[in-house]
Amino acid sequence: MENILYPLKFTPHFKEKVWGGQRLRTLFNKKFDSLPNCGESWELSSVPGSVSFVSNGFLEGNNLTEIIEVYMGDLVGEKVYEKHGNSFPLLFKLLDTTGDLSIQVHPDDAVARTRHQSDGKTEMWYVIHAEKDAEIIAGFKKDVPKEEYLFHLKNNSLKELLNVYKVQPGDVFYIPAGQVHAIGAGVTLCEIQQSSDVTYRIYDWARKDTDGKLRKLHTEEALDVIDFAAKDNRVDYEVIPDNAVNLVQSKYFTTRLMQVIQPVELDYYLVDSFVVYVCIDGGCRIQTQSGTEQLNKGETVLLPASINGVKLLPDPTCKLLETYIA
Repeated sequence: MENILYPLKFTPHFKEKVWGGQRLRTLFNKKFDSLPNCGESWELSSVPGSVSFVSNGFLEGNNLTEIIEVYMGDLVGEKVYEKHGNSFPLLFKLLDTTGDLSIQVHPDDAVARTRHQSDGKTEMWYVIHAEKDAEIIAGFKKDVPKEEYLFHLKNNSLKELLNVYKVQPGDVFYIPAGQVHAIGAGVTLCEIQQSSDVTYRIYDWARKDTDGKLRKLHTEEALDVIDFAAKDNRVDYEVIPDNAVNLVQSKYFTTRLMQVIQPVELDYYLVDSFVVYVCIDGGCRIQTQSGTEQLNKGETVLLPASINGVKLLPDPTCKLLETYIA
């Protein structure tokens, strides 16, 4: 039994950010004692320099790239392995903001591969916690000519052109590459995205970094990747207890919300992909043919593609984001 693949947990990478805070500690019991402003916990990553290491079972201490190299399709799914090789195609983060993030945009695959030898960055957000009047900016309110965009950018009034959403826990946003966006202060969320760290910073509220310098902007690089068409990026959905509810279905990933109240059995036999659970509330035990693993709020677990049957035992209730590649 010891060499059968099992639900894998990983040690997070914590990222100090000028806009970060302490809620990842208070909400999820994350351990980052040396960081006064922890903005991000990279829960599952194969981004160079931040590759995740297994923290449980006989594979403890091995990194994600190493175990994909050994287990290949058994770990990530045959089609996923054919396309992505030893690189894990998604990046899972928890973010916490005490200040506004920059207004930014991410390039698509074509531009990112040409300029940065990287995948593009399409992402989604699930809001876990929001302070009173917390905001998210996403997409243009109307179709905007490039000249009008540049005028407002120069005059520090870009926000006037953009959708500004007051947010609360449970809000979901889908942000394809090319969508201008920003997360406001007072938000804690889960971000699921392509495995890419390429960001073009458009506007940064005249903020200075820890050295007292204005942070670099990427005005020219962003111009030819921005989608200037009007968009509403908020996702409408209805929670159905003990059922998986679709939040995002794209060529990059499928994410569903599961509110588990009763024990539930899931069959992934026809899903030729890994499955990742992010626990956003409560907790549960994950029972598979290789044993049982406890998953608590704020934790992430990777189910290898070779695991077909899963039983979830909530304690007493649990909310999970379930993600795979269709």
